[in-house]
Order: sequence, then C-alpha cells, then structure tokens
Amino acid sequence: MEEDGNQLDSELSLKAGGGLFFYPMMPTSFVVSDALEPDFPIIYVNKVFEIFTGYRADEVLGRNCRFLQYRDPRAQRRHPLVDPVVVAEIRRCVEEGVEFQGELLNFRKDGTPLVNRLRLAPIYDDDGTMTHIIGIQVFSEAKIDLNRLSYPVFKETCSQQFDQSGDYSSISRQSPINQQQQICGILQLSDEVLAHNILSRLTPRDVASIGSVCRRIRQLTKNEHVRKMVCQNAWGREVTGTLELMTKKLGWGRLARELTTLEAVSWKKFTVGGAVEPSRCNFSACAAGNRLVLFGGEGVNMQPMNDTFVLNLDAPNPEWRRVSVESSPPGRWGHTLSCLNGSWLVVFGGCGREGLLNDVFILDLDAKQPTWKEVSGGTPPLPRSWHSSCTIEGSKLVVSGGCTDAGVLLSDTYLLDLTIDKPTWREIPSAWTPPSRLGHSLSVYSRTKILMFGGLAKSGNLRLRSGEAYTIDLEDEEPQWRLLECSAFTGVGSQSAVVPPPRLDHVAVSMPCGRIIIFGGSIAGLHSPSQLFLLDPSEEKPSWRILNVPGQQPPKFAWGHSTCVVGGTRVLVLGGHTGEEWILNELHELCLASRQDSDL
Repeated sequence: MEEDGNQLDSELSLKAGGGLFFYPMMPTSFVVSDALEPDFPIIYVNKVFEIFTGYRADEVLGRNCRFLQYRDPRAQRRHPLVDPVVVAEIRRCVEEGVEFQGELLNFRKDGTPLVNRLRLAPIYDDDGTMTHIIGIQVFSEAKIDLNRLSYPVFKETCSQQFDQSGDYSSISRQSPINQQQQICGILQLSDEVLAHNILSRLTPRDVASIGSVCRRIRQLTKNEHVRKMVCQNAWGREVTGTLELMTKKLGWGRLARELTTLEAVSWKKFTVGGAVEPSRCNFSACAAGNRLVLFGGEGVNMQPMNDTFVLNLDAPNPEWRRVSVESSPPGRWGHTLSCLNGSWLVVFGGCGREGLLNDVFILDLDAKQPTWKEVSGGTPPLPRSWHSSCTIEGSKLVVSGGCTDAGVLLSDTYLLDLTIDKPTWREIPSAWTPPSRLGHSLSVYSRTKILMFGGLAKSGNLRLRSGEAYTIDLEDEEPQWRLLECSAFTGVGSQSAVVPPPRLDHVAVSMPCGRIIIFGGSIAGLHSPSQLFLLDPSEEKPSWRILNVPGQQPPKFAWGHSTCVVGGTRVLVLGGHTGEEWILNELHELCLASRQDSDL
C-alpha cells in the first residue's frame, strides 16, 4: 500500500500542477474517498496530509473529511467561520459527481486555522459509476481572528430562553406556562438551521422584510454569508458569480436591494479610445466578463467583415483593440455573437459573401493565441440572418427564428450543448410556436426559461412589428411555447397604463432578479426609443411598467445587436448617438446599481 500510495502521489502531483489553481512547487496533500459507501469515507491519505493536519492516517480512515471544519476533534458541528456557501457548493458537486475548486477554512488537530485550496475530482468506472473522489489540497496558514463570528451563535440552555423580542430572558421572570405560550417556535431553532433551511430559501425582498421581526433575525439577515446564499438560491450560481465583483464594495444586501427597487438606476455617458476600422454597421457585440467584444459587420458596399475587436473596461483608459487571431470565420453581418463561461465567444449564422450561413465558430478570448474554431455536429438549423440567440446555464446556445435566403421568416428553435465532447444540434419541438419572425429578442430568466419579445412577425400575408411576449421553459420534459398575457400596470391612475409599442431589433436586458427591461429598436410612429419598459414574467399576472431613469441624456437610438450587459448591472449601448453613424467611441451606460467606483 505504501508503494501504491507513493505512485498515486506522483501521478496526482503531475495532474495538480497542470491547473491554474494549484502550485506544483508547494507540498500537496491527497485524500481518496470511497464514493460507493455512505458518507464517502476516506480510504487513503498521503504523508503531506498527516504533516499539515496533525492527524495520523489511522485516525481519519473511515471518516468523512468534514471533520477538518471542526476546530476541536470532539466538536459536533463545524466552526462558524467556515463559509457555509462553499460547504453547500462542495455538497452539491459531490452529489452531482462534478469537479469542485475553491478555498475553505480548515483546522489542524491542535485547532490552528488553515486555508485549504481544495480540488475535488470524481473518478468513474467503465460503466459510468462514480467509484472514488480524489481530494487535492494545498494548505497554508490562515491569518484570521477566530474570535470574530460570521453570524451570532446562540446557545440554548435550561436557564435561558428567548422572549418574543428575540432577546435572552431569565426563567425566573415568568412562570413556565407563560413562557411556553410566549416563545416563538422558530426562535428555538439554531442559527444554522434558521440561516440555511429557512432564510436562504426566501427571496431577497422577503428576507429584507423578515429582518424586522426581531433583533436576532435582523442580525442573521444582515450577515453577508446569508445574503449571498439568498441571492444564489433566488438568482442562480451563474448570476451570483457574475455579480461577485459588484459586492466587494456594495455588499450583497445593498446590491440585492438596489436590483429589487431599482433605486440607483441611472444613465451616464463616457468616451473610450482606439478605433474599430474599417467602419461598419450590422455587427454583433456581447460582453465577456468586463470586456466588450465586437465581431464582423457590414462594411462599405455591403462587404462582410470577419475581424474581432475588444474593449477592456478594466483598463485605466479603455480603448478598442483588434484581436490578433490565427484564423477567422468567413465574414458576415446579421449574425449573433454570444458569450459562454466568461471568455468563450460563439458566432452563429448571418449573411456572408456567398449567401446566408448556418455555421458555428468558438473563440477562447483568454487563450495565449486566440483561434476561431468551427463546431459541427448533427443537422444544423437552416442558414439564416437576423435571427435571435441566447445562452442558458452558461454552456448551451439557443437559436430562434430569422430569415432565409428566399426571404421566408422562420419560427423554429434549436439548442446546441457546447459542454459535451461532440456538440450536436437539437431542434426543440413544440406543439405550437409563435408566428415566424426576425429581429426579435430572447431573454433568459429563472435559469432555463426564455422570454421572446417583439420582432417583425408574419401576420397573415403581412409582416408587422410585434409587441407580444412568449415564454418557454427548456427544463420541462416537453418544452412548449406559450403566449404570455401581459397587461399594463395601472397603479393609482390608469392614465399611466402603457405597454411597449411594437418593435424589432430592440434591446432586451435580463436582470439578475429575473425581470426584463425592453427599450430601443425600430418603432413605428412618434414613440421614443429611449423609453424603458419593465416586465417580471414570473408574476402570476405579468404587468408592464414604465421605468423612469434619471441621470444624463439617454441614447437616441439603441439596437439589440450592439448593446451589451456587463457584470449583470451595466448595460452599454454602442452607436447610440445617431443610430446610423457607428460612433463606437461614445458609449451610453444604463447603471442598474451603484457603481463600484462611485462614492457611496
């Protein structure tokens, strides 16, 4: 076993050193757990584990590795400074059999705190059964104050109980009968149960309201760990991961409030350097992290372009720069550009030199030498342009509608899962589909639900701008499109009851809290493209509301293919000055929350 253990250490050292997260020059601890036994007992630890934790192998074999979260070997629960969000994520990854990477507070046998840079990798047999989990750990000293608790810990004893205000009271004040009548049952639960099993399952709005019940509940709802869990459960891990940078200054509580009430929403305008040359229109843009990416477009004499430009908003003086790539897709315009997992760009369809396209190309923007690579598999959708696309769960591309070479409008919906080894197109059949259209928008909410709005739609023998909304849930066994009956929000006076005028090539912004903002596009009549409309498609009776935004002058024009959402809270409009001359150095920004660099 010792020889096998040394060989295992050697093999794992090579694997661990290959990633960005681990450092091959540092001593690495390895733990192997049996995934076929209940509670994943440890079956092997190496010498580095014993040295860093102070536990001998015979003391830990047969146990679950969570004991490292206890400061005292005799403790029955983890230390309150251990991040419950990370623990919940580890539990989820282990249950789903997927890899985990992150940092976690652990303790040596003598109680010394350690930072555990942890990576968990599931091992599967030939039948696809998960048989083992390998834990790769890099330990370092944790410089923390163990006297600071992440949330208050209240110990219940026979001589103390809570009164109705949530404060401690002595038993001698009242008779036992009166105490039993006045004690609120929920307050007899531990803080951990209250936080993880009750508060974390509420919406951010409800958590803010329940904080007024008593001082103890208020202290729990003000805790950043609890607030993050609430947002994560309500909005999803992908959304909260995107918002992480915004919380460093605002905090989860304030960010959730601002995104719920929209009290901080405002317009601003700023200028950037560089240039996108040659000039073009009908390009497509999206956000990759804090970078704006622009691909292709229609140049002079309808020339299809195939170059890629990036604007890094984290730079002290942001400026447009051309990305040097080894190969590029064929030039095109009227295509879609989407982002997956923060750095992967996906181009689909559009109009090229030889006609319409239905190809897919992917680019890793963070690669040392970015290269566009074509992805093909299964029967692709018909070639098209002016379609709409979106991404769900950070890895699946959804394409809908558009126009064929013959000018026929389309009503189909396709999905391409880019996480699997051989991505294959799959049409999503629906007993009923919205009328065929182009120039519409697809907005994702509640993780797997999609809202379709607007576009130029077929209506009998005519093609008219649409103002209707449709929804589909791709998590359903048999996803079906349905018309979303939306009314105008009347409020106190019915005079302000307004629904968005029909439009196409507009902007549709998916907010972290699941609401959708619509503005801009091509609108008939004298309606202002800068008027913002707000809809929560998850409401029992969805209603459109007008969103009045203070600040600098809003853009005169805004188009869906040239507007990007950055970090979940910044909506950046390109070329909004005239709508015809693509002046890409002047950007209009719709701020949905207080900016991290502003004075709070």
